Amino acid sequence: MSVDEDQRLRDIQRQYVEYLEESGSYEDRIKEILSSQVVVDGRLLIDLDDLRKKYPLRSEALALSAHDEVCAFTRALREYASALGSFGAGHLTPRSLSSSHLGGLLCVEGIVTRISLVRPKVVKSVHYCPTTGKTLERAYTDSTDILSSTIAGSSGAYPTTDEDGNALQTEFGLSSYKNHQTLGLQELPEKAPTGQLPRSVDVILENDLVDSLKPGDRVQIIGVFRCLPGKKNGFTTGTFKTVLIATNVICRDIEISGSALDADDILMCKKISLLCMLLGGVEKVLPNGSRIRGDINILLIGDPSVAKSQMLRYVLKTAPRAITTTGRGSSGVGLTAAVTTDQETGERRLEAGAMVLADRGVVCIDEFDKMTDMDRTAIHEVMEQGRVTISKAGIHARLNARCSVLAAANPVFGRYDPFKPPMENIGLQDSLLSRFDLLFVLLDTVDVDSDRKIADHVVRVHRYRDPNEEDGAVTIIDSELREIFHEDKNDSPPNFIKKYVEIAKCIKPTLTEESCEIIGEEYARLRSADWNSTGDVARTQPVTARALETLIRLSCAHAKARLSKIVNKQDALAAIELEDTNGNVDSEDEAENQETIEESSKKDKKTKRIRVNSSQEEENVTPSMEVDSSEVDVSSKIGAFKKELMNVFSAKHAQSLDLKELKSQISEKTGMTSGEIMACIDKMSDENKIMLSNDTVYLI
Repeated sequence: MSVDEDQRLRDIQRQYVEYLEESGSYEDRIKEILSSQVVVDGRLLIDLDDLRKKYPLRSEALALSAHDEVCAFTRALREYASALGSFGAGHLTPRSLSSSHLGGLLCVEGIVTRISLVRPKVVKSVHYCPTTGKTLERAYTDSTDILSSTIAGSSGAYPTTDEDGNALQTEFGLSSYKNHQTLGLQELPEKAPTGQLPRSVDVILENDLVDSLKPGDRVQIIGVFRCLPGKKNGFTTGTFKTVLIATNVICRDIEISGSALDADDILMCKKISLLCMLLGGVEKVLPNGSRIRGDINILLIGDPSVAKSQMLRYVLKTAPRAITTTGRGSSGVGLTAAVTTDQETGERRLEAGAMVLADRGVVCIDEFDKMTDMDRTAIHEVMEQGRVTISKAGIHARLNARCSVLAAANPVFGRYDPFKPPMENIGLQDSLLSRFDLLFVLLDTVDVDSDRKIADHVVRVHRYRDPNEEDGAVTIIDSELREIFHEDKNDSPPNFIKKYVEIAKCIKPTLTEESCEIIGEEYARLRSADWNSTGDVARTQPVTARALETLIRLSCAHAKARLSKIVNKQDALAAIELEDTNGNVDSEDEAENQETIEESSKKDKKTKRIRVNSSQEEENVTPSMEVDSSEVDVSSKIGAFKKELMNVFSAKHAQSLDLKELKSQISEKTGMTSGEIMACIDKMSDENKIMLSNDTVYLI
């Protein structure tokens, strides 16, 4: 270093000393650092806003050439220095980093996707020569050292002999080391441009900054942006690898966005209705460490072209933090976490999946039915416990994945079959279905009025044209069509909904005795109704103890939507209404959607009744005494008929029986008339449980 360069660094050091003396706010912190024997956080944070007011030249120099400034400050304090405050143009994302930012002090915001193990890195080695009895010391710096004055750093050769060729022994107890860790910082998913892969940058953490982050954390990392020379066969290539050498880390997970509601927004709160999933329930952490999740999981299953994916896209744009994925393009480790190998060092490191990256947010999974059973099993722990446990390759870790799951799927047969039970149409395991708080079956029904509204809306969308659009111009993907989608003046803009969700999620409502009583009675009713179900109403989900927690979460979410701190009777009744709408599929409603099939089935019933009348004439039964089976109400006797029918088939050890013989045995046991028996047979035939053909009853 030349004399002029050394004098320039001394002048910079003097200015920093004057700044610290004039400020006075750093005196206590400096004394605490110097007097502490075990320093947990030995960094002095410098407020850049204050420095910019008193010494603007030093602030500008930090942004352009941070190395000289940090070296001068380190000389004065004998301790590492960092900074905080507003960075202006230096507040960047991994995508906006360029060669013009090399050597400057930057603030880069993103999400941690992968992190390595903490390794010791030698700073000074001590060697002893047994032949001469002398001791040799050597210091090591490289391009990743923030105090290194050159890109290449000092020689990395580890001495094994002295100048005379005598062997050296390393004194590991006298050598100095520092903690070293690398991580990958990726730009936030919601800020990545549509259709482009998210960009990332490697970050180096040292000393007290190591192990301060985990995959999935959203952070602001302040550090020096540097390039590392690439070498091949001893020669430097023309390309360089860039890294960010961190000097301070700010975790933003616990911070609340600076959204605020003005007077107009507060008036709009009275008109808006939000999804309970966006608001969520109240998370509970018990004294024994157990966690009761407050996230609400929803599954949409139904026919194609019922706008399931559009609902996912709306939630993706509305939720403050949301990540989307598809069932076909996702694996179990891609959703949770994976253990990968660093190609440069060969060490193992954790890489976060979609659910870990969406911590405290929403994960939208489209085509959920296209996932394999093994991949779906991997998310069981995440959906209930809100965490991912990894035990692979000698790594035992637990990552937070406290997110809501919004999944969309098609039925097993492509379209929903109304003549099959809901569980057969869904085709998912009960262990997975019980983790979904709400499950909605969306049917593509034939309705002239609704079809006309949909057609008008779609045609109006295709006719829309931006006034500023030129002839032949391509429409931008995800462009907002406010004139079409927000025709109603009472509709709330997306920006307001985002602010509303952020404010409402901060509320922690508590249950009242009245709401607890209503929820308890409803849970008992659901359990008894599920146990005593006669088959007229089919459940889409098993009723377990998780259903009780679902009612509580929905009640709390409804209270949050009202911006209330108390869960009252109104919230409990709203949760019960959601649960009733979600839990049951009425067979009568399904039958109404199949009008053509119903008409054909009525014709078959008339043929059956004619056949019944003829058989009764052979038995010398007066035709006037015959009762039309379509007019007989058998709702109270269908249960006894099913039970006796199974007893007859079991006693005969057969799959088919003669109609005449079957009627005589059931009539003898139950006392049912011939018309009532035929009405029960028709009902079970409609349910595809038995089949009547040529006076023979077949068991399906």
